[in-house]
Amino acid sequence: MQLAIDTSTETASIAIVQDSRVLAELSWRCQQSHTTELLPHLFQLLGQAKARLEMVSAIIVARGPGSFNGLRVGISTAKGLALSLGCPIIGISTLEAAAYPHAETGLPICPVFSAGRGEIATALYQKRQKWCRLLAEHITTVEALCALINSKAIFCGEITPDIAQQLRSRLKSKAIILSPIATLRRAGFLAELGLKRLEAGQYDDLTTLQPLYLRRPPITQPKKRLRIISEPETN
Repeated sequence: MQLAIDTSTETASIAIVQDSRVLAELSWRCQQSHTTELLPHLFQLLGQAKARLEMVSAIIVARGPGSFNGLRVGISTAKGLALSLGCPIIGISTLEAAAYPHAETGLPICPVFSAGRGEIATALYQKRQKWCRLLAEHITTVEALCALINSKAIFCGEITPDIAQQLRSRLKSKAIILSPIATLRRAGFLAELGLKRLEAGQYDDLTTLQPLYLRRPPITQPKKRLRIISEPETN
């Protein structure tokens, strides 16, 4: 039995899978409450699956890109569980997990997340003879991304109305933009990607697995204290 955890963004999802079948799955809008909501939802999931945590034989976790807090909570929880259970851990790109449900279309699939500062996090995938990544995860702009698209492509992920408008304006009919409901990330698909790696014996090192942030978190510079220098009075 495998457990999949995705807390990459304000939408979280977890799933329990056995023999490539989803026994139970939960997706919810957690905003920034990953820390307080993940474990209660996990125990709720175990109850729905009529399973015990000790039955989990592998942990599959979305490793980003995404929010700093969400990824920190998801990966640290996954590592803690893998360590306590003595089971393998597998990290999967959040962008790949967003793209994979649409693999059977045969079209190029471009997952897009807003990265702030007018930029996006994206990658490009397609199922040809097999599922493959055509363009690695990176930070870019909508304009630069559109310059790379020369055929019809599916756009999924967490696309804001502004980004959707830009894609339609620049790519016209080449941009197939899925609805937010159709692009909801489900941990069941994350689990399927993880199982492929599990079957190939491709595990991650528990000590070196890290979130894929793409951009370092902003560091607030300490405010400089004003120094009041008293000058000696002159007569």
